[in-house]
Amino acid sequence: MNASTLSLDAALNADLHCHSTVSDGTQSPEWLAQRAADNGVRLWALTDHDEVAGCARAAAAAAALQLPFLAGVEISITYIDKTVHIVGLGVDPEHPGLVEGLRRTRGGRDERAREIAQQLAEAGIPGAYEGALKFVGNPDLISRSHFARFLVEVGACADVPEVFRHYLTEGKPGFVPHRWASLEQSVQWITDAGGVAIIAHPARYDFTPQEEHILFSRFKELGGQGVEVMTSSHSEAEVQKYAQMARDYGLYASRGSDFHSPDESRIDLGTLPALPGGLQPVWQLLGKRIRYPHTASTGA
Repeated sequence: MNASTLSLDAALNADLHCHSTVSDGTQSPEWLAQRAADNGVRLWALTDHDEVAGCARAAAAAAALQLPFLAGVEISITYIDKTVHIVGLGVDPEHPGLVEGLRRTRGGRDERAREIAQQLAEAGIPGAYEGALKFVGNPDLISRSHFARFLVEVGACADVPEVFRHYLTEGKPGFVPHRWASLEQSVQWITDAGGVAIIAHPARYDFTPQEEHILFSRFKELGGQGVEVMTSSHSEAEVQKYAQMARDYGLYASRGSDFHSPDESRIDLGTLPALPGGLQPVWQLLGKRIRYPHTASTGA
């Protein structure tokens, strides 16, 4: 397969946001590649949290399946005292600046995890740190998702959504904020690595309209180029809202399931509706960065 055989129009079944066991997903990069192919995905990206170590495996698995692939990452940042996620698509996963920046971003996760476990112990749930570690594929990336799986396992909650209604979120036991990278750093790491920066699932951040305007404006000033319009956590009204914001701010529109697990995720890989009309799909910007099966390199 090559560029001439993949139509990069708005109807392309592209899934450009998902997670493997390298961060907080429950399945391997190889499993995700197979799932994407089985579900009719025509362009796939792996975007693990603050880590690109799974991209080479994902690229190899995608190539074996004749599946065009983009190396990606989802970077955690702190902006206006909230955690925001910036997805990078088409990055070179071996770029030294990106690799080092992500290493520094991961650095505070263990200390934060121990504080989460202490809060849960005080709430009557002991052993959370050790319990969460059982679900961790990469100890450098222990996260709230791993604690959520432990809380389901011990019967504190029936499922992961219930966990986040009662624990691990602001004002609830187990919520420990972390100081992540800055917006400026995340966009620079992505662009220096040859990628395109995308604001992930913007409806999740609960910004005021003014705060959101500041985020979008600053993001664009820094060289950010896209926003995730179609994603599993967006309602239809939110899809339409961010479609209009993409138009208003001159940003490309992205589409990704944010898939983590067949048992936990709201929607399966490759099963999102198409982007709304009148948008510029981000894959049109990424055409030269797409790795087709005949491409052996793991770079952008």
